[in-house]
Amino acid sequence: MPVPIELNLHRQSRVLEVAYEDGTRFKLPCEYLRVYSPSAEVQGHNPDERVLQVGKEDVGIDRIEPVGNYAVCLHFDDEHNTGLYSWDYLYRLGAEYEQRWNAYLDELKQAGHTRKVLQS
Repeated sequence: MPVPIELNLHRQSRVLEVAYEDGTRFKLPCEYLRVYSPSAEVQGHNPDERVLQVGKEDVGIDRIEPVGNYAVCLHFDDEHNTGLYSWDYLYRLGAEYEQRWNAYLDELKQAGHTRKVLQS
């Protein structure tokens, strides 16, 4: 299991940068982390219960709380803080970013939601 050696939250750009010993580095947008929260509130207790998250374009992270030596709890500024992001899950989110992000965009479109574009 890859363990991060560094977590850097870039508040202005709303990106969490995760670095590993082998040089692997992921830049994970807060919106992406929020819509793929591992919490039961988002994921449900089985795949059929998963809840599509909408309107999270400008969500940020207020703080990152370590959970033992295996995970972090991300406290989002929309008051969501029930998901524990294990090191393994964070790595998978980084490695599978492109396919997961595109799947999310497709889900939004199929549900009739339009993602708003934020100004930089």
